Order: sequence, then structure tokens, then C-alpha cells
Amino acid sequence: MHLLRLGPPGREVPAVADSGRTHDLAPVCAEVGVRDVDGAFLAAGGVERTSAVLAAGTLPELAGAAGMRVGAPVARPGAVLCIGQNYAAHAAESGAAPPDSPILFLKHPGTVVGPHDDVLIPPGAKKVDWEVELAVVIGRRARYLRSPEEAAAHIAGYAVSNDVSERDYQLAESGGQWSKGKCCETFNPLGPWLVPAEDLPADVQSLGLRSAVNGEPRQDSSTADMVFSAAVLVHHLSQYLVLEPGDVVNTGTPEGVALSGRFPYLGAGDVVEVEVDGLGRQRSTVRDAEVDA
Repeated sequence: MHLLRLGPPGREVPAVADSGRTHDLAPVCAEVGVRDVDGAFLAAGGVERTSAVLAAGTLPELAGAAGMRVGAPVARPGAVLCIGQNYAAHAAESGAAPPDSPILFLKHPGTVVGPHDDVLIPPGAKKVDWEVELAVVIGRRARYLRSPEEAAAHIAGYAVSNDVSERDYQLAESGGQWSKGKCCETFNPLGPWLVPAEDLPADVQSLGLRSAVNGEPRQDSSTADMVFSAAVLVHHLSQYLVLEPGDVVNTGTPEGVALSGRFPYLGAGDVVEVEVDGLGRQRSTVRDAEVDA
């Protein structure tokens, strides 16, 4: 079962893909008192209700789904929390040792776009980089959790994320805070799907993740190499902030980014593909951002 949102930006409709068919999820949203796949849907048990209705065979198919744009699978996340240097090899290529404690930075929720939407280069930017990541989507309010095992029960599911970064903004112009290099518009393609935790084809800590630019391989690793697991990260974050349903946690990227010096940074016309086993694949075209007159 894959939850997704289809249609033009700002007018997406909720859907669920299962066994090769895409179904209209509006009846389930109405039943739980919401209009979209968002934090309120997750908090109201929307995932569990969707599974039950699918099993009953009562959801109608969504006409024309195959030709519709794919939006981010979660509408309007309240927060996008990101973990830095969570793969030892990536920390090394960044010139740092693996952290002793998770490094937290934030992306503006407005960075979240669909998995195949264009990535826009800010005017004058020269160091736009890609980062394939496993995204955790929170399903239940989480505060001061007692253990990673308890944290796992607060995860609704997982998705593919591309934590696009502008490295000069992040490192040279940030004053020590990375978020300037992370918050430009379109800098977080997300999706194509939200896969519930129980529907993952394998353990979340054994998923392959890869990226390519213009068809040339860049990253190729596994979530088994994460310094801190998804459940550990949710437990850790809950000690410092309240995680709400629909919040997104980007769990870090493996080695193979342009920051390493081994590859050129992105330019207009480049095509970036990122994928995580069982969670789908993204394909984004890079172009220059237009400036309002």
C-alpha cells in the first residue's frame, strides 16, 4: 500500500496505490474528517483505515491517475527536520569525524515539492548539490519518548527525500548554521509515495539508496550504514522538541555528493535521480529560478 497525492500543485487529490491499481482516497479522508493526506489524517488513524477499506474492496479507482502529476505524499508538513553527517563515509568526505550525537538542522516546510518537480537554482548560486535520503514521517505526537522501541510506534511510514543543498550558502555564508543552504524553494523533492512502516519490503535499516546525475551513478549505499537508526533519531529528537503527525525527518545522506570534490555541482539542464529500495524513485530536472520583476 502506497499513499500518494496526485494533481497540480496546491490542488492535489489523495490516492492510494495497491496491487497495480490507484484508488481515490477521498472517501477515507472524509470518514476520518480531513481532506488530504496530512498530519491530521495520520493522527486520526487514516493509514489503518485505508488498509481496512482496501481489504474490503470498496474504494473506487481514481480515473486518469496514470497521467496526473505526482505531488509530495504528505501535505503541508509542519516541520522538516534534518540530520547531518549520519553516514560515516559522508562525514569523512565532508572533512569531519562521525558525530557522537545526532546533528540537527531545519529546512523550511515550503521547500517540499513533488518527486518529479523541477529543482530551481537560486540566482548566482554555484554549488547546488544532491543528497538522497530516507525520510521518516511522524504518525503520532512524540515527546520525551522513553526508548527507540517506543519511538518506532510513532512512525507512520517512510519516503524518498532529496535534501538539495547550496554549499556556499550552507558553509560560507551561514554563520555556523546550515539552514541558509537548505531552505531555498524546491530544495526538498519528496516521494513519490508514503509507504507505511508495516508495508516496507525489508527492514528499514537494510534499504539500498542511490543517486545519479544525467544517468551517471553518484551515491550507492545502504541505510545499514547510518550512524543513528531511524528509531534512535526519533527518540533522540523527542527529547528536544515535540514531533507532530506529518512532520518529516530527513535521516542523512551517504557519500557521493558534489561537496566531496569528486563530481561537479548541478547546473541548469541536469537531471537528478534518487531512489530508495521499496520507496520509489524521483527524477528532477534542474533549471535556473526566475526572478520576479
